[in-house]
Amino acid sequence: MNYSRILVERGTVGRVTLARPDVRNAFDAQLISEITHALNVLADDPALRVLVLAAQGNVFCAGADFHWMSSLKRASLDENVDDARRLFDMFHALYAFPRPTVARVQGSAFGGGAGLLACCDMVVMSDTAQLAFSEVRIGLVPATIAPFVVRRIGEGHTRELFLSGAPIGAARALEVSLASRVVPAADLDAAVEESVKQFMQGGPQALAATKRLLRDLSAMPLTETREITTRLIAGQRVSDEGQEGMAAFLEKRRPAWTKIP
Repeated sequence: MNYSRILVERGTVGRVTLARPDVRNAFDAQLISEITHALNVLADDPALRVLVLAAQGNVFCAGADFHWMSSLKRASLDENVDDARRLFDMFHALYAFPRPTVARVQGSAFGGGAGLLACCDMVVMSDTAQLAFSEVRIGLVPATIAPFVVRRIGEGHTRELFLSGAPIGAARALEVSLASRVVPAADLDAAVEESVKQFMQGGPQALAATKRLLRDLSAMPLTETREITTRLIAGQRVSDEGQEGMAAFLEKRRPAWTKIP
């Protein structure tokens, strides 16, 4: 696919950058398609260790492009449902991405833009940024992002933010766990780099397995978790990666996976 609304960088650290600053990086059908495609391609890249999600301009993402949303009035119900499914699939591709993800948030994130943050593993945010799930204030429902936001911050905080539609600052985003770290704007890139380096300390297989485990456990009754958790640790601790990690600890050296070419 030729990308016109995002920039994609590949390597040990991958990067997907929203590139529609003229419309505050708002979603339309093409942007949704491009993000989903890029995430699927990068997920299959064996060289990738960490993914950074960023955006051009002063606004991270304003949510849905209202011109695009308004045009859906002419579509059938089935066409609208298919369109909404593609939006959900984009969020799910980010939520289920097999490697650690870091969001770099330099400005406001509204609606689906804030939903992107809920799908990332770590969110590094400028202290001047704002978030809002403002859908109810324009007669809409934050439906496709709801499963991911509830999993990120719990039902209680989600009720408050979804039903009021009120904007919150970076400090409040940190309190409710939509942000992982808040820093001055001048320190944003350094903080993102630091977060990437932290993830690079983990074994690639262990990180991927841990992400799968957390996704599985979030939808699983406690009584069903015994077998999946015991089998996971039993397999990982005898794997090459697990053995290398324990040997490095005992030998007081860095494990092989931290030696990035």
